[in-house]
Amino acid sequence: MKSTVSERGQVVIPKALRERLGIRAGEVLDFEARGGRLIVTKVVQTDPLDEVYGILKMNRTTDELIDMMRGEADFE
Repeated sequence: MKSTVSERGQVVIPKALRERLGIRAGEVLDFEARGGRLIVTKVVQTDPLDEVYGILKMNRTTDELIDMMRGEADFE
């Protein structure tokens, strides 16, 4: 597949490649020159919360933890 560089340095990635590689509008791509070739890599951005989700192992339920932090309920 071929594409032409515009005067502004823009290149259209052919639709078949975008679909095959899952590249959508707004995606970040990393460009690198290696051995006379242009290498483009899709940057996989992850949510920092996804990285740490589930790393804490607790032997209590959420309700038990909340009760422990708040203390006994004071009903009168």
